[in-house]
Amino acid sequence: MPQQRILDSAMYHRESGTRAPVVFLHGNPTSSYLWRDVMPAMGPGRLLAPDLIGMGLSGKPGIAYTFADHARYLDAWFDALRLQDVILVGHDWGGALAFDWAARHPRRVRGIAFTETIVKPMTWEEFPEGGRQLFRAIKTDGVGEAMILDDNAFIEQGLPGSCATPLSPRDLDVYREPYPTRESRLPLLRWPRSMPLGGEPADVVARIEAYDRWLKADTGVPKLLLTFAPGPGTMMHEGIIDWCAANIADLEIERFEAVAGHHTPEDQPLLIARALSAWVDRLRGQADRG
Repeated sequence: MPQQRILDSAMYHRESGTRAPVVFLHGNPTSSYLWRDVMPAMGPGRLLAPDLIGMGLSGKPGIAYTFADHARYLDAWFDALRLQDVILVGHDWGGALAFDWAARHPRRVRGIAFTETIVKPMTWEEFPEGGRQLFRAIKTDGVGEAMILDDNAFIEQGLPGSCATPLSPRDLDVYREPYPTRESRLPLLRWPRSMPLGGEPADVVARIEAYDRWLKADTGVPKLLLTFAPGPGTMMHEGIIDWCAANIADLEIERFEAVAGHHTPEDQPLLIARALSAWVDRLRGQADRG
């Protein structure tokens, strides 16, 4: 995998092909490995998938791993690779980072596709009932550290427990490998503590409200939401999907009857690749005609 010097550290990414770039952004607790079966099944084009800072093979600098930190390193990665006219594909926090980057760099974005991501600040009542107790525990001082830093629960239980298709031992080992120590697991704790629930944390809520204003505006940037029959850990329930339809401009929603848990690229990579390929081809055709 190519390595790029980014700020005071380094970021790795997967890359293939040429033409206008399609960038795949993963969330927590995964890496670019999440897209391993999606990218090869896509049509021709330049496909890139970075490991977020502190995750996967990327460096682990001594930072707090806040949303702002991830956005800062990702900004520098986009700039280092001089990416323009980008189509973004985001899952989980990768979708939130995609929205955030697009809202701040609108002239560099051609389209955004997303699945199982954070589209708005939520009340605790809006959050899926099955996850409320878990996230309240993670956000509790001392409890979250024991769960994530000591017991590595997001890798050992959370990840396999939110896939409809069982992860193979080899795949779980790939996800586990970057986090051998308590200190290396800090990003895995910071992400769920950043979940915008009940108005906290205020800095993340503010950033999401900012990209929500951009998403609602008629910017001419097409968006694609991919949804599946709910499986374990699904967070984008019908109420959230309805909110997207009412509040995101230029949005197309593609619904699949196949079941997927929260980690949709693990469960349904070929359906995702097929839908993305057709959508990307349409965007490229529109650009060529324009």
